[in-house]
Amino acid sequence: MYINIKAKLPQILKDILYALQDIGAKPILVGGCIRDNLLKIPCKDYDVELFNIEKLEDIQEVLSSFGSVKLVGKSFGVLTLNIDGYDFDFALARQEKKVADGHKGFEVIINKHMSFKKASLRRDFTINSIGYDFFEDKLLDPNNGIQDLKDGVLRHISDKTFVEDPLRVYRAIQFCARFELKMSEATFNLCKSMVDNNELTQLPKERVFEEFKKLFLKSNKPSVGFELMNNLGILKHFEELQALVGCVQDKQYHPEGDVWIHTLMTIDELANILKKEPIEDETRKLYLFYAILCHDLGKPYCTKLIDGKITSHKHETLGIEPTISFLSKITNEKKLIEKVTPLVKSHLVPFQLYLANSSLKAVKRLSLKVNIEDLCLICLADCLGRDIKDKEKCPKAINWLLNKAKELNIENSALKPLVLGRDLIDLGYKPSKQFKEILDYALDLQIEENFDKTLILSYILNKFPKN
Repeated sequence: MYINIKAKLPQILKDILYALQDIGAKPILVGGCIRDNLLKIPCKDYDVELFNIEKLEDIQEVLSSFGSVKLVGKSFGVLTLNIDGYDFDFALARQEKKVADGHKGFEVIINKHMSFKKASLRRDFTINSIGYDFFEDKLLDPNNGIQDLKDGVLRHISDKTFVEDPLRVYRAIQFCARFELKMSEATFNLCKSMVDNNELTQLPKERVFEEFKKLFLKSNKPSVGFELMNNLGILKHFEELQALVGCVQDKQYHPEGDVWIHTLMTIDELANILKKEPIEDETRKLYLFYAILCHDLGKPYCTKLIDGKITSHKHETLGIEPTISFLSKITNEKKLIEKVTPLVKSHLVPFQLYLANSSLKAVKRLSLKVNIEDLCLICLADCLGRDIKDKEKCPKAINWLLNKAKELNIENSALKPLVLGRDLIDLGYKPSKQFKEILDYALDLQIEENFDKTLILSYILNKFPKN
């Protein structure tokens, strides 16, 4: 599994390593950058552990000659440097001792004479404890991480240190999904015991959100992570998702099974869609994933058996409240929630408009509620994420709506009103509460009658006396 890591390192990092060696430090590359190199995954983040030195000031002086250095928590002894799109973290060799609750509750013990093997014991998984000695061009693997990578196994290093940070349960989940690994039995059982003991409740929502982000944006099959969450019992903390498990669906439209199974299929479909049609904006990709994850959260509230048929009428509207409830547990980003909820509420609309062969008027009104291109991606993933035979209907319906929106240049933005408040002022109207009524009337004429601005203004003057 060895590859020429030295050749793959950016030149700027090589220059830094030589400079660190000149002051007596022994730099060892470690963690994700080595793991990713072995897996032939492009890498932009590099962690360097420094031995034979204990003064952070000496390291900072060397690094400052290459760029702007930031100190990340003096007690942790970590310096960061961003150059040419690369992120470098430099840390003094250390041990970490748990002394209080929370991810900051560690006592850091710096020891320049520490062996790499001993230093590696503070890491979470064997695959993240592999080091690389640049000057000896040698891999350091005290915990057999390379073999675990070959075998496709995720294995923790130490029971004692692993349980000190509950976030490692979420890290285990996203690593399994990202690298297609199977969690070892011992690691699964340890994670399960931490979940059962409610240790995950200690975690700040921001840290959980970051692990969800990696799961969504870096996995080919995010469903692997969510199924692990289910198996580990984590869904008890997210009852909105838990309610999907066992929520039945009509077999004609959902032969794959319950709402949970369908939801897992849809997030994988979205990952596949975005792989074929990449989106650069990570924020956009993330809210799309949350929208498809939440799109059927309303079904447990309305699923009924009527005349021998399973129905979930109005589930799209009923899904708004649990969507907000779920997202609020993992983020305070109101803008993200505001992006997700309209997609959940409207996720059936593209097919409804297509089947009704709706006019451009309906498409115009839809653009005022939601980004149509985003909605089409969600609807496509929803349609493909099931075991139906006639999947060719999915892109057909989506393309119909998208093409209509593109005709009007509103696929990525709301229809622009021809008449604005300043136009009413120019007509001699004084600002008042009636402005909204007048502007709504103007927009109705624009959409329903396709009037131009001049004609709309004349209708306004005839209908609304000036105050």
